[in-house]
Order: sequence, then C-alpha cells, then structure tokens
Amino acid sequence: MGTLSIPFSKEKMSLPPPLNPIHTLLLSLFFTFSLPATSHTFSSSSPPQLSTSLSEWQSAHATYYAASDPRDYVGGACGYGDLGKAGYGLATVGLSEAMFERGQMCGACFELRCVEDLRWCIPGTSVIVTVTNFCAPNYGFTADGGGHCNPRNKHFVLPIESYEKIAIWKAGNMPVQYRRIKCRKEGGIRFAVSGSGIYISVLISNVAGAGDITAVKIKGSRTGWLQMGRNWGQNWHINADLKNQPLSFEVTTSDGITVTSYNVAPKNWSFGQTFEGKQFET
Repeated sequence: MGTLSIPFSKEKMSLPPPLNPIHTLLLSLFFTFSLPATSHTFSSSSPPQLSTSLSEWQSAHATYYAASDPRDYVGGACGYGDLGKAGYGLATVGLSEAMFERGQMCGACFELRCVEDLRWCIPGTSVIVTVTNFCAPNYGFTADGGGHCNPRNKHFVLPIESYEKIAIWKAGNMPVQYRRIKCRKEGGIRFAVSGSGIYISVLISNVAGAGDITAVKIKGSRTGWLQMGRNWGQNWHINADLKNQPLSFEVTTSDGITVTSYNVAPKNWSFGQTFEGKQFET
C-alpha cells in the first residue's frame, strides 16, 4: 500500500489570553525528548479499562491554549507531530501528570462537559477529544494556586476551539466532568516507519476503540512475530533487519483487544513512508 498524505489548513485567530494562562509547551517538549530511548514498556498504574458502555462521569478542571500557540505544529509528548496532518485536527487534549500515565494514555479518547458555573458553561454541550500531549507540572505554584497540572490534579488542556464548544473562554480554569469513551476514527491504523539500518521506529496513530496501545509486534516475511518496545508516546521501536520484506503489525490496546494487519508495507518499503492497516471495531 502506498504512502498516506493528509492535507490540512488552519486559520489563525487572535484572542485575549485566559485568566490563568498555562505555558506548558516548552516543558512538554522537554518531557518528550528527555524520555529514555530504551526498549521497554513503561510500568504504571493500570489505565481505565473500557467496556461496551461508557464509563462514569468524574470531576476535573480544564483550561485552553490560543490558536496562535505553535504546539499543534510540533512533536508533542505523544509523538504525533503536526496534529492536522496526523488527522487529529483540533479535537485534542493534553493531560496532567495524574492522568497521562507516562504516555500510556496517548491516543485515548474522552468526553468532557462543563459543570458548576452558570456564568460560563454552555448548557447541554460536550466535546470529544483524543489525548495527544502532556501538561507538565509547574512547581513554581502550588497545586491549588496556579499549578493546574501539578500532581494529584486531574486537568485537561484543550485548543481554544474545542474549549469554546463547552464554555466561554473567559472562564479560565473551568470545572468539568469527563468520562473515557471509545475512539471513532476514519480509515485504518497508520504506521509511520522511520529509522536507519536495522533500527526501526514506528509511530502508530489513528487508533479506534480503546485508542491507547499497550503492545505492538512486527513481522517480516522471513521472521516470526517480534515484540516492539515503547520508545516514547506512541513511537515503538526494534532492532531487526526487516528490509526487503513486507511488514505486518499486531497492535493491542488497553482493553486487551488485538488487531493484526498483514503485509501493510510492501517488500520494497523504505524509511519515511506511512502505511495504513486494519482498524479496531467500534
């Protein structure tokens, strides 16, 4: 299957800053590039498991960043890069440390609604977002005095366009309710292959169902199934000579469901190409 190219255009807008602005981009990038590139899966507390029904509503807070913020165009803590070209658009969110699970939650989907503030909430509305970034703690402030993403705080940071679907922008740090839901995506799972020599790195995106990946295997036509390790976010890697072999992938999400995509990359694949495989049912 050939490479995948997704056009995207975004109109800039100029808005006044929120009452409590969060400047987390640099810290998020630092978190991204400081994670060790070792072949292992992070150990952390178990992420919320999905069932056929929606999970219960829970309490948190949410803030936003303005459209002029460049974080949509750089590699955030999940590794998706330009979120428009990756197909996520503006329906995205960064999670605080208490929820991010050191990258395990990348790709998970949440529904948010505004509560408890009749002045700023837009009644009867909700927004569905995919986790694409990390909101780093700011230890210059206490958790209840400006450190919105500090430990123990459950916090969401949304693009202003998504935030304004549930609340007026002047609300600033807004109480919200959230629940984990299954992701619905158009097309199949995307595998962006990069690396050099025997080092292979695969960015996996556009994952439906649970959305967050817990295990990945890769297979060439002359090999058995090989376990890949999480490098960071949803970048997975392995040292293996798989050139001149069609590539197959086995992806498992946090609900224990596995989807196998056979021969998604042809025999003559090369680094820098993106391929599309099967998709989880929703």
